[in-house]
Amino acid sequence: MHDKMKSANRRAIPAVNTVLDSIGPTDLPRPLVIDLIRSELAVERTKSQITAPAQIVEHVQERIAVLRRSRLQTVINATGIIVHTNLGRAPLADKAADAVREIAAAYGNLEQDLSSGTRGHRAGYVEHAVAVLCGAEAATVVNNCAAALVLITNHLTRKKREIVISRGEMVQIGGGFRIADILEGAGARLREVGATNKTTIADYTHALSSETAFVLRVHRSNFFMSGFVASPAPEDLAKLANKGRVPFVYDLGSGALFDTRAEGLEEHEPTIREAIKQGADLVCFSGDKLLGGPQAGIIVGRKRALEAIKREPLFRALRCDKLVLAALQTTVDLHLNSAETDLPVLSLMRTTKDELRARAAAMLVRLRGLPIQISIGRGSGNVGGGSLAQSTIPSVTLDIIPEQFSTNELAARLRRFSPPIIAYIAGGSVKLDLRTIFPVQDDIVVDAIRTASASQP
Repeated sequence: MHDKMKSANRRAIPAVNTVLDSIGPTDLPRPLVIDLIRSELAVERTKSQITAPAQIVEHVQERIAVLRRSRLQTVINATGIIVHTNLGRAPLADKAADAVREIAAAYGNLEQDLSSGTRGHRAGYVEHAVAVLCGAEAATVVNNCAAALVLITNHLTRKKREIVISRGEMVQIGGGFRIADILEGAGARLREVGATNKTTIADYTHALSSETAFVLRVHRSNFFMSGFVASPAPEDLAKLANKGRVPFVYDLGSGALFDTRAEGLEEHEPTIREAIKQGADLVCFSGDKLLGGPQAGIIVGRKRALEAIKREPLFRALRCDKLVLAALQTTVDLHLNSAETDLPVLSLMRTTKDELRARAAAMLVRLRGLPIQISIGRGSGNVGGGSLAQSTIPSVTLDIIPEQFSTNELAARLRRFSPPIIAYIAGGSVKLDLRTIFPVQDDIVVDAIRTASASQP
């Protein structure tokens, strides 16, 4: 009897094509939609009570919407965080984006020597340009900073396995990954020295041994310590490593090329040129943070060391493709040509509060009469991307309190807009920070607020 009832229930489950026809046209590929339908119907077959066909169609439509929103797409960053890891870090300069578009749609001289007509060296131009920009003997590029550190570790720990590092620099980066995990995953042994808050040059001196592969300095870019803290100056570590005949490696992470205090920020971010002058043999940093380029891990330093690193078999697995190299090459050219104002990271950082307030006032006039409470507020953004943890950037926000539903619902509606708008909730309001909204996006934001404020979603 039970089997007969189960069989009858299964016959009540609509066919795949029936659900597909009920959904109608979508902008997702047909195979993806069919896969979602089959997955939903498979769940129905496990139930003792079958869901009504109309509800099944509704569930599939909801899953289609969720899948559609997971596609990589442009969003409007209204968080005030300039280098936002979740939103793709640094936006590219227009010229860099154009370079990517041009090389992506055609063939290029990626590994072709146009002078001799023979096979050439990948990234030759960008490596030379980066070295000049950073004041280093040589440079190379891989796909991110973690990869750069893995490649360095893989090369330098072939004969000696031990890395000397301060306990105060055993940082955790995004996604739950930790420096220790990355280094040990590359086959190294860590020799931790000092205390969490205080490490001296004597701690490093006592740790050096015949097993030391290199001394590592990791810039604490995503947090800060204050009070009873101390750590040796990079130049002192460089002298010690040189005396012990081991390399000194400096993981700078954020990739600053300019004096951040000159930009009105509260703290000084160590620059790449400073690290080279202080005696680091190898310096690694990210391309998509303060440099303002694409995701990349850049290594600069001694020419002999860089040439050896590029001969490592692992280097091929970590190298960048033509799209990244095109974007990075153009970004570096902008820096060398002193055209930093073309880089969004720097232009967003330099926008004055008066400019932001004028834009906010103009938007406010256009949003009158809606069922919301809206006002101009104060924002306190930051550079983000694990950089300048102590520095905040005063900003201007649009603060919205909906009258007919919750702030969470309003934030969700803004995320469902096309393009999605990523705001945040603070002080009982949905806040849209204009520092990270490009001026050309103001009209879109106004339309989104009007649409999201309607009583019906």
